[in-house]
Parts: sequence; structure tokens; C-alpha cells
Amino acid sequence: MTVESTESAQPRAAEPADDYLERRTLRRGSAGWLLLTGLGVAYVVSGDYSGWNFGLAQGGFGGLAIAMALMGLMYVCMVFSLAELSSVLPTAGGGYGFARRALGPWGGFLTGTAILIEYVLAPAAISLFIGDYVESLGLFGLTSGWPVYLACFAIFIGIHLWGVGEALRFSFVVTGVAVAALLVFAVGAFTDFDASRLDDIAVHKDAVGASSWLPMGVMGIWAAFPFGMWFFLGVEGVPLAAEETRDPARTLPKAIRWSMGILVVLALLTFFASAGARGSAAIQDAGNPLVEALQPHGRATALSRIVNYAGLAGLVASFFSLIYAGSRQLFALSRAGYLPRFLSLTSRRKAPYLGLLVPGAIAFSLAAATGDGARMLNAAVFGATVSYALMSLSHIVLRRREPHLERPYRTPGGALTSSVALVLACAALVATFLVDVTAALIALGVYAVAVAYFGLYSRKHLVARAPEEEFAALAAAEAELERE
Repeated sequence: MTVESTESAQPRAAEPADDYLERRTLRRGSAGWLLLTGLGVAYVVSGDYSGWNFGLAQGGFGGLAIAMALMGLMYVCMVFSLAELSSVLPTAGGGYGFARRALGPWGGFLTGTAILIEYVLAPAAISLFIGDYVESLGLFGLTSGWPVYLACFAIFIGIHLWGVGEALRFSFVVTGVAVAALLVFAVGAFTDFDASRLDDIAVHKDAVGASSWLPMGVMGIWAAFPFGMWFFLGVEGVPLAAEETRDPARTLPKAIRWSMGILVVLALLTFFASAGARGSAAIQDAGNPLVEALQPHGRATALSRIVNYAGLAGLVASFFSLIYAGSRQLFALSRAGYLPRFLSLTSRRKAPYLGLLVPGAIAFSLAAATGDGARMLNAAVFGATVSYALMSLSHIVLRRREPHLERPYRTPGGALTSSVALVLACAALVATFLVDVTAALIALGVYAVAVAYFGLYSRKHLVARAPEEEFAALAAAEAELERE
């Protein structure tokens, strides 16, 4: 059997042993739309507590505000496209599965690998932010360092190994605490809001278009793109739970839309309340900006301590959920033969244990070795933007190539909507080089090594009966019939 029988240039896909897929299955029907909505918010909520504020140093309040608006538009357009694609192809591969159907094996691998880079590096960055929050609380005298990072990975990977249903429920509860605390923070911060503090960063007079609202000039807007993304980064991971979802064709689009709506509201509240309460200059380099926003003259208050604890919950929620997403992406790529197949083996509780342990070990090593959350954030954004561009392109291609494909949900605006996401994703990709060219080049180097592995080896050893490959084979067969 070939993956694409109509294309002689494609390598033949291997027929797996009879028990191959049985040893690589996930627990079905573990999540409904409410749990998935919580998962979508959990992926991202840490971005409200830390990371986004570094964009103030790149573009000032005005630059970051415009960047956040443009990146928010990109995500809205993209999630509408993903909602349609997930209703058509509900498999654990998520974006990789969509690109595999639209762009072939190369497109699938390039998309899946970019997503994997994002989901390995983002938890590494978040573990560093967790360390900052733990240190600011003075818990047990701990400081931000490798013991804290190791504890994060060990505890939360352990919960995932217990099973997906338990993991998603844990994530849902922790996310609820984090969201409630953001609302409490916003109420407290707005009581001390002063609009004059928003644009208090020193102006670089030699920058083109510089002003108090754009202290780094017009280019500061572009440089702030990766940090504007941090308010939404990860929400695209909801379709990765497709194979563990009840009625995915209906559930996934609903969960994706609700997640994005909640995240837009939280982003606006957090951004304006934080900068207006203490000033953009005071929080632009803080590892815990919401806590800093509530501490006049650096003195802790009852509310700042509450938000500090809740911020820890928000970081844990995203850390925990992104580990889940990364494991499912690795699982899907491995099951189909794009990555070594042993990585997709599942335990008796149907957890992809190597898909959890291997990325976790890599992420912990990076966090402990570098201690640079902002750099890893930028590298994660590099992977994310590549995948966004390819997923948006996949939507456009499938709309044109397979217009009669059954679509339980259809994207408002069709290909025009995904085209907007494509253009903005490409702009955000370039912005990662403006912010930290070293981080972007490192991510590009890792990506190039992975591409070489696929080109030289794994593309010749794909698994014919993996779900994504079955979808591709079915599409090729249908195209053959239409031509006859």
C-alpha cells in the first residue's frame, strides 16, 4: 500500500505489524467542549502573568498595543481556520495532520516539527518564570534555579503519565484559579490606574517615528510582535486533543472559538491594568510584572501576594498544558513514522510516556543550562510562526483543491480569513530575528537538522496505517476516481 498511490515520486509507506496501532492509541472520549475550552485557555494563561511585558522594552506601550492588536487579529483568523480543519480531520496530529492532507508529507513534517519546537521551548521558558514567582514569594527559602525547574517537570509529567482525563481536570481547576485571579488583579490595579503612566518609557529620539507612545519608533511595533503573541501563544494546540475528545467534529470548533474569546478579554484587562497601575517602565523587565504592578515602591501588599500565588497557578496551568500538547504532537509524528517510532508507544493507561519524558528532559536541560526565559520565548515563537504560516496555507489549499470536502464547520470569510493569518504570521517570523537573532538562528538550525533527518531517512519509512497517512491515501484515491 502506498500513502499516495497517484504520485509515483512519493516513497512507499511501510505496512506496520498487526498490533502496531494497538500499542499506540490514546484514551477515547475523555474530554468534552468545556474541558477543551479550559485546555485552550490553560495553554495561554501564563502569557498574561509573565513574558508579554518584555515587549514594552522593544516597542513601548503604543508599540506593544499595536503589536498585540495585530497578533490578536492573526490568532482570531487562524483559529477560525483551525476550527474548520479540525472538524474535517480530527486526529491527534493537529496542525501537522492538516498540513499533511493539504501539502503532502513534506508540508506535514515541516509543520509538525515547527509546532514541536514551540511546545518544547515554551515550557522551558515558563519553568524559568515559575522560578521567578517562587523566589518572589520566598517559599521555603527557594530561589529560581534548577531544583525548582526539575520539580516542575517531575511533578507535572507524573500527573500526565497517570492519564489524560485526570490531567485535563487538574488543568481545568488550576486554570480556573488563574483566570479568577486575573479578574481580581484587574479590579485592584484599575483602582490605581493613571493614564499618564502608560507612556513613561524614555524616548529614543534617533528612532524613526519616535514619540512617547512609540519610544523605539515605528520599528518597535514590529519588534514587539513576538511579545504580543505571548497573550495567545498555544491556543492552536486544542485540536491536538482530537482523538481523546467526544464528538470532535462539533466539540473542537466550539472549544477553539470560546478559548479565543476568553483570551482576548483577559489580554486587554491585563495589559491596560498592569501598565496603568505602576507604569510601563517599572514592569518592562520584570519576571513577575503583575506582582510588580501592585507593589508601590516595591513593597508587597496583601493583593500582590494573592496575585503572586495565583500567578504561580497560571504559569503551572500553561506549563502543564503545553507539556500535554507537545507529547501529543510528538506522538502523532512518531506514530506515522516521521520521527522514531518508539516515541509513540503508550502505557497501559494510554499515555505516550516517551512522548512526555523525552521532550521534558530536553526542556529541563535547556532551562537549567541557559536561565534565559526571554531567549527561549523568542525561539518558541520562531517555531510557532512557521507552523501558523503553514497551517493557514493548508486551509487555503484545501479550500481550493477540495471544495466539496465535508466541512461540519466553515471558517467565516473562507480563504480570505486564513490569508490574513498567513501574512501576519510571516511578518511575526521576521520579527523574531529583529528581537534576538541568535535565538532565531539556533531555532532555525535545529529545524534544519530535523529537515535533514526527514529528507534522508524518515520520509522513506512512513507508516501507511497511521490516521494521517490513511486520510492522505483516501484523498489520493478519491482524486484518482474523479479523473477516470
